Amino acid sequence: MKKISYLLILLFVGILEVSAQQQSQYTQYMYNTLTINPGYTGTRGIPSIFGMYRTQWVGLDGAPKTANFSIEAPITENGQGLGLSVVNDKIGPSQETTLTASYAYPIQLSADTFLSLGISASGNFMQIDYNKLNVLNPEDPFLSGNLTKTSPNFGAGAYFHSSKWYAGLSVPMILETKFYDDVKTSVASQKMHVYAMGGYVFDLNDNLKFKPAAMIKMVSGAPLAVDLSANFLFNEKLTLGAAYRWDAAVSAMAGFQVTSGMNIGYAYDYDTQKIGNYNSGSHEIFLRFDLFSGTKYRLVTPRFF
Repeated sequence: MKKISYLLILLFVGILEVSAQQQSQYTQYMYNTLTINPGYTGTRGIPSIFGMYRTQWVGLDGAPKTANFSIEAPITENGQGLGLSVVNDKIGPSQETTLTASYAYPIQLSADTFLSLGISASGNFMQIDYNKLNVLNPEDPFLSGNLTKTSPNFGAGAYFHSSKWYAGLSVPMILETKFYDDVKTSVASQKMHVYAMGGYVFDLNDNLKFKPAAMIKMVSGAPLAVDLSANFLFNEKLTLGAAYRWDAAVSAMAGFQVTSGMNIGYAYDYDTQKIGNYNSGSHEIFLRFDLFSGTKYRLVTPRFF
């Protein structure tokens, strides 16, 4: 009986090893850049609060759910920024929370072009609840209780931007970490991810803007992840767009600028892989508040990124 229990755990460990190679994925990554690149910190020029929730593969038991909260602001006249983000991931019996503080220093390259260099420090808290597993021998002490592990990390990123375009390169977690249980078996791992991203805003006319964007995610031991998106902004209010995750999903996106300081967005993903036959897609919603009313900060028009 115990041997069978151990086989179940080894199978679960293998699943975690594969899934843990990929950090949280977002369809609306163009609005959630702080989580990916610390160089983005403070570049919007105003204090911002951002929240996002993603539920993936709806209808599939134990499917990933991600909650993300961040706050960032420029702290000096030349645009140096500070930020704080919290990401909580739940996958089956595992829960992972990452708390990250970021700082960025801007360098002006021309009248309208800046290079922002950022660094970050983070703490990762991994928890696995073995009681949520269906095991053949519930009395097996090896499969009872919780496994809780903590690890520090740090990251770095460069973010080029102007009023019309942006490009970034970052490694949000540089250290490669393995989590072990009490019998020195690896139960999860954090591998180094490299992100490259960019986008451009085209003014098609006075009331319509078009922004194509792309993000590439690279990690050892996993296929290259490529996200392509295209958004249209109507009258500085309504955003409609579509996205494609290479060999994985197609998405529809919509957003609305409720007020000059409040923006809400939604995305739906349809899986193009076989796993799409066993779920009803993925949903993602975000809410962003720009805190400039009554302060020294001023935003002439809502920025598209």
